[in-house]
Amino acid sequence: MVLGGADASDEGTGYELGGTDAAMDRTLQALYGSGPPDARANGRGRERGGGLGGSAPQVARWLGDIRTYFPSSVVQVMQRDAIERLDLSALMLEPETLEAVEPDVHLVGTLLSLKEAMPETSKETARAVVRKVVAELDRKLAARTRSTLTGALDRSAKVHRPRHRDIDWGRTIRANLKNYLPEHRTVVPERLIGYGRASHGVKKDVILCVDQSGSMAASVVHASVFGAVLASMRSLNTRLVVFDTSVVDLTDELDDPVDVLFGAQLGGGTDINRALAYCQSQISRPAETVVVLVSDLYEGGIRDEMLGRVAQMKAAGVQFVALLALSDEGAPAYDRSHAGALAALGVPAFACTPDHFPEVMAAAVEKRPLPVPDG
Repeated sequence: MVLGGADASDEGTGYELGGTDAAMDRTLQALYGSGPPDARANGRGRERGGGLGGSAPQVARWLGDIRTYFPSSVVQVMQRDAIERLDLSALMLEPETLEAVEPDVHLVGTLLSLKEAMPETSKETARAVVRKVVAELDRKLAARTRSTLTGALDRSAKVHRPRHRDIDWGRTIRANLKNYLPEHRTVVPERLIGYGRASHGVKKDVILCVDQSGSMAASVVHASVFGAVLASMRSLNTRLVVFDTSVVDLTDELDDPVDVLFGAQLGGGTDINRALAYCQSQISRPAETVVVLVSDLYEGGIRDEMLGRVAQMKAAGVQFVALLALSDEGAPAYDRSHAGALAALGVPAFACTPDHFPEVMAAAVEKRPLPVPDG
């Protein structure tokens, strides 16, 4: 496409591509070219243009072509562009098309937003696409999340008669500074503080409260995977709540994040206040509870009540985390006024990548300041 057409008079270079280069040019032209959809990329006597037509077989062939000529990361971008630029949403419901796609988080979001219109013949294929993405995310994120959280739970369960290998020397020294002997330049530890063992410590309650409005699709996908990982940890009691203007508790589906995703309903309005009211009703041990709100904070409910609920939970001892996004999509759009109001309550609101989420949860479990990313 950079070279233009073979006709030098038509903003081309006069150079005609051949073989693989010509095939790559045609796949790019079909998506990014201008002109009528049935135009082709030979540039001879016709307006340079392209298109994927209106049939699933043609789209499936094009999807196969881009997977042949381009790496996976580029394929995912081109698929996303095709859905947006050429309005291929309806064709994404065809089994033949779904079998040809490169699965990724953004495609899962598109499928979930279309699932109510999905014919029965496509549902199993769509679930297979979603399951492949979920399995890959689980492979990348699960082990590190469990390791990070297990360490945090051990450290948060302090014991005062620890074995030598379990002594938390930092906390022990701070607790015994009054016993400092200057002549010996040492601290006499009258009271030892150690790390507990998660299997014997007090369980933590975690409530993931996830906004399922359309702009939060990638966050919903990642939250479902993290919810399943956290639910698999015996030292945590995990609850997953999704909301728009209604609230749905998907905790019973957490053994299979694919079921969680197909239980979500992307799109619609947002009532954070109603969602937090439900979460608040599920809290029985505030001091041992972490609530994670994942939302862009565009509240359609009662703002003052929403902020009041956060203040009440904080005052009761709940560790409250507000994430504007849980994805790799970069800086999200969000309601800055509501984010500022939460910050005034001691709840910084920030976007979080999946890789950073385990550290955020570890800090919340240990009741440390949250590791807010720069920017």
